[in-house]
Amino acid sequence: MGDSARFEEDDENLMPETASDCLFCKIGAGEIPADVVHASDRVVAFRDVNPKAPTHILIIPKDHIASAEAITDKDGDILAEMFQAAVHLARSEGVDRSGWRLVTNVGPDAGQSVPHLHLHLLGGRGLGWPPG
Repeated sequence: MGDSARFEEDDENLMPETASDCLFCKIGAGEIPADVVHASDRVVAFRDVNPKAPTHILIIPKDHIASAEAITDKDGDILAEMFQAAVHLARSEGVDRSGWRLVTNVGPDAGQSVPHLHLHLLGGRGLGWPPG
C-alpha cells in the first residue's frame, strides 16, 4: 500500500516527518476511513486497498512505531496482541487450515511504503517462496 509519507533518517531508524503525518496513525485514530476488520484499544486491522492475496489484512499498533527496527523491550505486549489478532483473523477469514503468512517490511528497499510498523496477513491462495 503506497502513501505520501516521506522517510527520513533519524538515529538510523526510518521515521515519518512526524507521527501526526503518519497515514497509519490517522487510520488507527479513525481520522481516515478504512475497511476495519478488528479493533482494540491498542491494535487495528484493516483490509489492504491493494491486496496481493484474497485475504490481505494489515495489522497495526495504534501507537506509532516506525518499523520492526524501532521495537523496544516495552513493545512486547503490543507485539503479542498483534500476533493474537492475526490468529483470530486467519480463523475468521477461513485461511487457518490452508495456511497463511505474516510479513513485515523494514525500509524502502524491503517494500515498506508506510513508515509505521504493520503486519501483512496474507492467505487464500498458494504463496510461493521466496517472496518478492
